[in-house]
Amino acid sequence: MTTSPVQIGDIWIGHGHPLALIAGPCVIESDEITFQTAEFLRDLTRRIGIPFIFKSSYDKANRTSIHAYRGPGMENGLKTLSRIKRKLGIPVLSDVHTIEEMVAGEILDVIQVPAFLCRQTDFILSAARLNKPLNIKKGQFLAPWDVANIIEKVTSTGNRQLIVTERGTSFGYNNLVVDFRAIKVVRDTGFPVIFDATHSVQLPGGSGDRSGGQREYAPLLARAAVAVGADGIFMEVHPDPDTALCDGPNSLPLDTLESLLVELIAIRRAIEGNNELS
Repeated sequence: MTTSPVQIGDIWIGHGHPLALIAGPCVIESDEITFQTAEFLRDLTRRIGIPFIFKSSYDKANRTSIHAYRGPGMENGLKTLSRIKRKLGIPVLSDVHTIEEMVAGEILDVIQVPAFLCRQTDFILSAARLNKPLNIKKGQFLAPWDVANIIEKVTSTGNRQLIVTERGTSFGYNNLVVDFRAIKVVRDTGFPVIFDATHSVQLPGGSGDRSGGQREYAPLLARAAVAVGADGIFMEVHPDPDTALCDGPNSLPLDTLESLLVELIAIRRAIEGNNELS
């Protein structure tokens, strides 16, 4: 089935449009690091020609440990994202975690629904009623065909500005696997699919009081996802992942991105016109 493209500012995501990138540090660590990363990504994506949405969370409410760094909070985090949006001229995306946080939609270009909240009906309806683009992370506990029920909740409000992100499926304890059939199953609902290449190699809770990860496999999964029809790639990136305050083990270093993105763009172009994937 052909997907209905979704517009985010000047960017279109979906059938007939270029591969899109959603990327940034997992969480806002400081205004300086976040801005510098966003500027690097903006310049890189403009140079190689890939539409780009900047992602960083003002709060990570689902950290493994109560002692883990969560972010600067909504007020300060939105100030950072607003500055990036205004000064760099790029759309911004962040997670929201409660109905009360929907006021973040005044700044955010895309509201992201975290995977663990993708079945919370009142929360989904509240987000959809903002009538802004939504990125819903498919829960790692869901079968791909279960996404149809989430989509029905969103579209019941009249909002069809929806993209769905595949991020792997729980496989035993502290492990995720990716079933690439899921990308086609979700795209067949008629909405664009983003593949989360870095959370898919996360090892949830795998390091005791924090999650582990296998970032070396993220490029492999990203290539496969684009080859089977993903409309965009989601990646958490950091200037120095080994010192990142959140999701470092599954984040990619900035200096590895250009060659990978060039490969992904080439794969996307190679499959364009293939009716089976369109």
